[in-house]
Amino acid sequence: MIQIGDMVTLIGPRGKFVVKVSSEMQNIKNLGVVDTGKITEKDYGESINIIDQDYIILKPSLSDKLDALQRKAQIILPKDALQLVGMCNIQSGSLVIEGGAGSGALTVALAHFVAPNGRVVTYETREDFAAVTRKNLAMAGAEKFVELKIADVTKGFDEYDADAVILDIPNPWNVVTHAWKALAPGGFFAVYVPTMNQVEKIVSELRDNRFIEPKSMETLQREIVVGNGGVRPSFDMLGHTGYITVARKIL
Repeated sequence: MIQIGDMVTLIGPRGKFVVKVSSEMQNIKNLGVVDTGKITEKDYGESINIIDQDYIILKPSLSDKLDALQRKAQIILPKDALQLVGMCNIQSGSLVIEGGAGSGALTVALAHFVAPNGRVVTYETREDFAAVTRKNLAMAGAEKFVELKIADVTKGFDEYDADAVILDIPNPWNVVTHAWKALAPGGFFAVYVPTMNQVEKIVSELRDNRFIEPKSMETLQREIVVGNGGVRPSFDMLGHTGYITVARKIL
């Protein structure tokens, strides 16, 4: 059964909401003042009446959590975040260093995959961005897997033997030598940048600093609209957001 402190997804007429079940009344944006404590009388998959409308109660997926994030900085979208997770072999037990937390979307995704035995250390220079990241980590129930530091990654890292270093900053080439020192042999170094000029510069720097197999790519996403008697690609497409480059450390 659902308990106080659990995260739940509510899906109903007004949309999708990710909330933390509390014994106190909550003012949920775009939904209203809700006694979420009554959710403990239900189980996942059942419905609950909120302000005279029925909402289905589900366990939050990673996608649900990412959709619910508060945004201050531009976020890395799921299509790119999950590509980074796959290309860097992020899994339970991994130690991942992140540079440029922003609003914490990638941080939440990384925490999801390193749990329950791994750790994400994320560096952010701006306290206002860090404050949003902390709120988003708490909303997603991921804060216990993340350490957030207010520091500049171009000055170096405190960690060693990391499985991956992932950067979302304008000048990742200034971090390549620091990343090499922080990574375990064979560890992954990944960057996310918006322009091809940045891709060219980071790949050149990687080739000069004992990283192998640099691979750059762009992920495009198009939904398929399925109707009775007709299936077609959506007219809307999630196109260019950024370029991903991944390479591996050698000794």
